[in-house]
Amino acid sequence: MVITRARSRDREILRLAVPAFAALVAEPLFLLTDYAIVGRLGTGPLGALSVAGTILATIVNLCVFLAYGTTAAVARQVGAGQRRQAVQRGMDGLWLAAAIGVAVVAAGWPLAPALVHLMDGPPEVAADAVTYLRISLFGTPGMLIVLAGTGVLRGLQDTVTPLAVSVGGFALNAVLNAWFVLGLHWGLAGSAYGTVAAQTLAAVAYVLVVVRGARREGASLRPDLGGIRASGTAGFALLIRTLCMRIVLVTATVMAARMGLAEVAAHGVTAQLWTLLAFTLDAIAIAGQAITGRLLGAGDREGAREATRRMVLWGVGFGAVLGLLVIAARPLVPGLFGAEPAVAAELAAVLWVVAVFQPVSGVVFVLDGVLIGAGDQRYLAWSSLLNTAAYLPFALVATGLVGLWLALGVWMLSRMVTLGVRARGSAWLVAGA
Repeated sequence: MVITRARSRDREILRLAVPAFAALVAEPLFLLTDYAIVGRLGTGPLGALSVAGTILATIVNLCVFLAYGTTAAVARQVGAGQRRQAVQRGMDGLWLAAAIGVAVVAAGWPLAPALVHLMDGPPEVAADAVTYLRISLFGTPGMLIVLAGTGVLRGLQDTVTPLAVSVGGFALNAVLNAWFVLGLHWGLAGSAYGTVAAQTLAAVAYVLVVVRGARREGASLRPDLGGIRASGTAGFALLIRTLCMRIVLVTATVMAARMGLAEVAAHGVTAQLWTLLAFTLDAIAIAGQAITGRLLGAGDREGAREATRRMVLWGVGFGAVLGLLVIAARPLVPGLFGAEPAVAAELAAVLWVVAVFQPVSGVVFVLDGVLIGAGDQRYLAWSSLLNTAAYLPFALVATGLVGLWLALGVWMLSRMVTLGVRARGSAWLVAGA
């Protein structure tokens, strides 16, 4: 009986996690495609992309609550049997995403030079970084709508539709970037134009899917200020959590930029590879958000705990496999990005650190997703502050890129401890819609 239940849970996890993987890696794949193509332009443009890409990733990731918070809220309503209310919460998330996206464009355009300056990159990359950032900002509304739309569908236990949209968006992004940069010779700006077009068309696809679902369930399409305000309030704790994470990652980029041009270029490539690996593991966490929210919405606390145990095992196993894959692919990575010898040497050394910490990342991302699905955002916010405080002293004294990434390893270990302690307790097992 126990074995049968475990197998049934594994099938449910895989049913949600496998298609969620492609949706999760859409943004890092967008940027990895950019890095692979822009790398042919030289180290300068690659360094500019690293600086601008970090700023854009910070903006988008600060708004990740649009996906995570929406997933948890919608899944709970589904578990409680209130499907129309679930879709209505999703529509509120789409309107909030659109409003935030427009505000980001309006504020980000004039502030682009100052934001690049804050990254403290080499002077020779600043102008290109500003150009890439200003063009890419116009893709922000689309990317935020993608986040919200993805959250709605995950909460409805549908990760197949996000898979289809992500694959289409990635393919379009790759084609447009290659055409604009290598075909039309638009340089770094061409890469930004291609990504903006792909992000915007992906957002249109999500809007069409969610609107069709809202009409089917009888949910309103009009903006509801109360619902939008509730969505924003619910995401505040997740915003703090994400802000802490971005402080960690931006600090790493700033420190790498101060080390030199080769270090910041290698760090940019490594950061994108690490994000891709993290999102691979986070696919299990996305299943955890949807499953945990639905089970707790239906009042099944024991089922939520059992599912958590299974997903942690999956996280550790996949983390170990990914670590081995990184070691195997390590000699090939510099060539994929057209890295010059100095950049290649940095990559060869730092990828060992990335590989070693993959099993730890497996535990961290799974537990993070489970607690988000449970609506335990307040604890996540406070623990993130503690984890950031544990990381900063090590990062600020790092003298090389390997040391900097070892500091990131300390951060992951700290997260594993704080999340593990919470998961072993019962305070997060709150049932009901």
